[in-house]
Amino acid sequence: MTIYIIAQVAHYQGRRVFAFTSPGDTKKQQFARSLGAEWAGDSTMAPPEPLDAALIFAPVGALVPAALKALDPGGIVVCAGIHMSDIPSFSYDLLWKERQIRSVANLTRRDGEALLEIAPKVPVRTEVHPYPLAEANTALDDLAHGRFEGAAVLTVE
Repeated sequence: MTIYIIAQVAHYQGRRVFAFTSPGDTKKQQFARSLGAEWAGDSTMAPPEPLDAALIFAPVGALVPAALKALDPGGIVVCAGIHMSDIPSFSYDLLWKERQIRSVANLTRRDGEALLEIAPKVPVRTEVHPYPLAEANTALDDLAHGRFEGAAVLTVE
C-alpha cells in the first residue's frame, strides 16, 4: 500500500498526518497536503510537534534515527519497505523512553480486506501511471525524479 493511500485513510479516520519528503520536494509536499496531511516538510526538518508514530517507506536507513528523534515517548517507528539501506549507528537516548522500531514489509489477506472495506467510504483517490513491463526502468526513473504523483504500475501485454 502506498503512502498516498494510507494518508487518505488515516485522514478519513480522524488521524493527524504529518508527511516528510525528500529535501526540497515541494511538489510532493503539496500533494501530501492535498490528500489530508496537515503538515508536510522535508526529511531534514523537525515536525511541528512530537509524533506518536512514524511510517518509513523510503529505503533509506538514515531516516530511522531521524524518525526516532521526532517521536514522543512510547512512539513507534515502522519500517514499511521491502528493503532498506543500513541503519546507521545512533545514540541509545533516541530509543530510550519506550520508543520502538518495527519492520512490516508484507500485508496480510485481512489487511487487504480491511482496505477494500474502507476504501469506498473514504473514498480513496488513486493516481496510477501504467508502464509496459519492458519500460520498468523508465517507470523507476520517472518515480525517482518526481515526474508524476501517485503510483507506477507495470503492465503485461
